[in-house]
This record gives sequence, structure tokens and C-alpha cells, in this order.
Amino acid sequence: MVKILIRKAAFYKEPLSQASGISNANQLHGKELSYNNIRDTDAALKLAAEFTEPAAVAVKHMNPCGVGIGETIFDAYEKAYEADKTSIFGGIVALNREVDAKTAQRLSEIFLEIIVAPSFSEPALAILTKKKNIRLLTVDFSNFAPSLEKVSVGFGLLVQDSDSLLENPETFTVVTEKKPTDAEMRALLIQWKIVKHVKSNAIVVGNDVQTLGIGAGQMNRIGSAQIALKQAGEKAKGAVLASDAFFPMDDTVLAAAEAGITAIIQPGGSIKDTDSIEMANKYGIAMVMTHVRHFKH
Repeated sequence: MVKILIRKAAFYKEPLSQASGISNANQLHGKELSYNNIRDTDAALKLAAEFTEPAAVAVKHMNPCGVGIGETIFDAYEKAYEADKTSIFGGIVALNREVDAKTAQRLSEIFLEIIVAPSFSEPALAILTKKKNIRLLTVDFSNFAPSLEKVSVGFGLLVQDSDSLLENPETFTVVTEKKPTDAEMRALLIQWKIVKHVKSNAIVVGNDVQTLGIGAGQMNRIGSAQIALKQAGEKAKGAVLASDAFFPMDDTVLAAAEAGITAIIQPGGSIKDTDSIEMANKYGIAMVMTHVRHFKH
């Protein structure tokens, strides 16, 4: 018999804040949100808010497991679902456009804890509220703003600025003989947005419309890369790879080359950057350095 530890929790809101986010969400349906629900939804919202185009983000345990963008929110969700059909089960999905009936029908086909979006059409609500326990939330996506990150430590509170730097791709540097194509650069910029929301060590494999593999929270970078590349499988061929921090050795670049990755984006800054650049040149991989490390903990 397993004993479930029940811990008391409370949710406090900054009283004067009108910014977009989980604190100002409206719950339309479903059970009360748990501590973990709130944290996971917060993580999903912050990533979904990175995109101006229709985007869908699936999150499990504070990490994205699938991200998709598309011409419509239905297309975006389809891509997020296809990115990892296994991990999305029991997850949280954030969408940055109104949920219509077509999208709601697809969302209703699997077990999800929470769906959060700017709004739901009446037909969409009619479909989704047939599920008694699913939580449906609306959040205004027009006013996301940086906020201080606060984490409790033993009898103390650790506070830092949020990772909200607006990066300019014109400051990025191509460090390899091969330059990324326009399509590869689009994919690199999309995956770079995503990887900063993955717990370090973080590696994301993807293309210009979806993630294909995500390696999160491993104690070494090659371990995260192996997870992401294995998940991507054959789809890694012709895809790109993003790393939230520099490569301490060239083993990740070698693994990427063997999987068929054609372009890599990473901060740079390692004393062994030259080794990684030479490995990329050896296999004809384009490498872009951003000069900014994310390193989410």
C-alpha cells in the first residue's frame, strides 16, 4: 500500500498586478487547481507567450514536452501533439489563440489536466465541459510582463530577475564554415525560444514548426542530447538542435552529426568552443552562437 503525502499549500497574488499570467487567470470549469497545476500552467503560459503566430505548448513537470506552431491554432496543436504523443497524456496545454470547436474536439480525445487559452468559443466549451474534471482557464495574452522569480530555500527566499531579455539575432555569430540556410535559421530561432524554457541541461531538437525531441534536466549535456536525439529518431535528419548553454566538449556536436542534424544554436563561451566548431566543420554543420546563456533551474 502506498501512502500519499498530503501537503498544505496556498496561492498568493500580487494585489496590484494586472499583468497577464496564471495569477490573473479565470477558471471556467473543472476541479480546483493544485500546487503542481499552478506551476505547470505558469510554465506553459510563459512559453506560449513567446510566439506571435498561433502556438500550442504541452507541459509536464515544468518542462515542455511538445511545442507546435501553425497557420491556425488547430494546426499548432496537431504539431504539439505529434511532437510527443506519449508525454502529453495527463499534461497541461496552453494555446495563444481562441480554442474553436475543431481544436476542442481534438483536445477532448486524450486526458489533459488543464487547457488554458485567451478564450473558448461556445461550441468549444460545450465539447470540453463534458469532461467533469478538466480545468479550463482563460488568460489575457496581451499584457505579459517580466516579473521577479522567487524560490524558497531553507528559511529564506531567493529572488532574481526573470529571463526576459529581448535578443536580437543580428548580434548572433555564425562560427562555422557552413552558414545556415534561411529555413535553418528560422528553425534555429524558434528552437532557441523554446530551449530557454527547458530545465538545464537543456537540448531541443526541432524544425521550423515543432519540437521533435526534448532533453531536460540531465546532469550532463550529452545526456540531454541523447534523450532529445533518440526521441526525434529519423526526424532528426535535416532538423536543428538548440542548447541552452555552451558545450563543454565536442561530444554533443558529434552526436548531432551522427543523427543528421544540419544546424546548431548555442551560446558559446566554453574554453573548448574551438573543438565544437571544428567538429561541426568536419561534418558540415552550421553553428550559430548567441552569446547569451539561459540555464533554467
